[in-house]
Formats: sequence, structure tokens, C-alpha cells
Amino acid sequence: MNDQTEDFISLERIYPDQIDKNIPSEKEVLNLHIERYSFAAQHIKGEKVLDIACGAGYGTTILAQASLGDIKCIGVDIDKDVIEYAIRRHRRTGIDFYACDAMEFKSAEKFDTIVSIETIEHLPDPTAFIDHLSNLLSDYGVIIASVPVTPSVDGNPYHLNDFTEKSFVRLFEQRGFILGSVLKQVQPFSPIFVTSKGTNNRLQNIRPHLINYYFTHPRSFVKRVWSTLRFGFTNRYLTAVWHMKTD
Repeated sequence: MNDQTEDFISLERIYPDQIDKNIPSEKEVLNLHIERYSFAAQHIKGEKVLDIACGAGYGTTILAQASLGDIKCIGVDIDKDVIEYAIRRHRRTGIDFYACDAMEFKSAEKFDTIVSIETIEHLPDPTAFIDHLSNLLSDYGVIIASVPVTPSVDGNPYHLNDFTEKSFVRLFEQRGFILGSVLKQVQPFSPIFVTSKGTNNRLQNIRPHLINYYFTHPRSFVKRVWSTLRFGFTNRYLTAVWHMKTD
């Protein structure tokens, strides 16, 4: 693949060197992701770090640069093309990348910190995913994960689950985790701009025929109305540090 002809921009992928800084909404999305990874970097524990569903790899680099000592970071993503991109742009001493389904990734060694940014909402079985991460986690390790906590399934065809703050916390607590530090983010949006898709390249993959979708998925419409009444036209995100319960 030639770096000069790459065109990876989509609703689900962020490549910092392809963000159009003249479009404020694109720059804002990148800043939200960087803020999540920077938050995660502040809470790294131990020397072995897994970035599961790492995307283009820029976040894995943020994690690797956070430690003053020796740290080993592994980035994993299901998309082979994006992993090739990450290897070219971000692979260096202490950072490796592998193409693999998150649910199928295995490792002979345990990880002290597992980071999973904006992943869980894509999976058909979030509970099974957390159990899988638990099996990869060392004793006294931490999981740092983020999800949207306002509806997203209606607009984003790649999302399979909606979460609220309460349901996200409950998901982990039911698997034996204790909530630690949190990062809350609020992203205002214009419904007219989103539905018209504006000039933002990332919005070209937003779910088409949204009104028809609401007719066939009335529960999603109710969620959207309730969220709008409560929070206005904003997307909200929660990134949390999770510790295993100890006896």
C-alpha cells in the first residue's frame, strides 16, 4: 500500500495524518480519542500493556510513551490493512502490532494493563468479551475501557449495543470488577449537520434511511428521544479504570 494513495477515513477509523483540520468536527473527534488514550496512559499499571482494537496505532504509541521505565505494548486489531498502517507508522522498540479478532486473541503471557477504547459497543456479546479480557489480565491488573453512554446504534450501523453510564458500570461490576477513576466526555452535535452529513468525510457512512430504521426499531427511537430530552444534542462517552475485586 502506498502512503500517498491511502484513503482510510470512515465513521469507525481515525488516522491523525488524514484529519482535515479545517473541519472542526473532524479535529474534535480526534481530540476526544487522544484524550481517552491520554487518560488511559495516566493509569497504566505494570510493564505489559495490551491495546485491544487498537485501530491505526496512534493510541498504542501514547500508551507506550507514558512510562518512564521499560514497557511493552501490543496493539491488536481485526483489520489487516489498519495493522499494516500501524506497523509502518508506529512500530518501534517496545511496540508490536498484530492482526487478530479481539475475541480470538491469545497470549502466553498476562497483561498488567488492558486498554479497549470504543470497542465493546461493536460486539454481539459484551459479557463474553470482558470475560476474555479477564483471562488475559494478570493478578491485580487493570482494564481501561470506554463506550458511548448516549444512544449510537441508531446512527452508527457498526454499533450493536447502546449503553448508559449505569449499564456500563453494571456490565463490569457483574464480572467482578471495581470502578476506579473515570473520564466523562461531552460532544455537542448539530442534528442538521449530521443528517445532511455536511463536509465531514467520516459521516458518509452514517446509517442511511434513519427514519425507516426508527419505524422498524421503535425502541431506538424512544432511546433517542429520551436522551435528547435529558442531554440535548450531545454525544456522551465514559472511559473507566476497572480493578479486579480482591479478597
